[in-house]
Amino acid sequence: MNRIDRLFGILTLLQSRKYISAEKISERFNISIRTVYRDIKALQEQGIPVSFEQPKGYFMVQGFFLPPVSFNMEEANALLLVESLVNGFADKSIRAHYSTALTKVKAVLKASQKEKLENMNQHIKLQIPERMTFNFEYLSLLQHAISEKNIVQLDYKNAKEEISKRTVEPIGLIFYAFSWHLIAWCHLRGQYRDFNLTRIICLNNRGEYFQKTDHMPLSEYMSMLPVNF
Repeated sequence: MNRIDRLFGILTLLQSRKYISAEKISERFNISIRTVYRDIKALQEQGIPVSFEQPKGYFMVQGFFLPPVSFNMEEANALLLVESLVNGFADKSIRAHYSTALTKVKAVLKASQKEKLENMNQHIKLQIPERMTFNFEYLSLLQHAISEKNIVQLDYKNAKEEISKRTVEPIGLIFYAFSWHLIAWCHLRGQYRDFNLTRIICLNNRGEYFQKTDHMPLSEYMSMLPVNF
């Protein structure tokens, strides 16, 4: 990768994160820490407001935005392939959001690239087992609740077909055993519980902040599951 491409890559990376360390930039572009310092200085000299906060790392000053100029065909094809995976492994809410995002990507492509992308779309197929057709629309709502640390209320049907109302504090989403699972602190049980999203009847975000302040990391819960991640 030449230096111009690398500088644009670093700029894009800075825009995609709140903070990023010199070490992470070094690993991403396979360059030395000293080269990272030189590249950051070069961006600053061009008037791009890159700042640094110890110990979090580099960040882009709020308000600055440089839209992507273009995508190459390899990047566009990668996004097209992911669309097939999204359609197979996500629910209706995520499929809709991804479709909108991909439309925005296609809008900045050249006419010749759009034609190639449409042609490539005819050569990518994914066979999805019927049990993995997710007709619910919970993933996007749950992502928001996890991000905002909001309490969620749901009606849940267990394996015995018993329905109960739960008030939970969601800490993460895991895909295993061919299904999406919500991991959350359950107020009713007073412990972390695993809710299969296919068994959720209805769900709503109460807009209230978590009551519990010391939730375990999702990775810790995952280590207790009988699944190799």
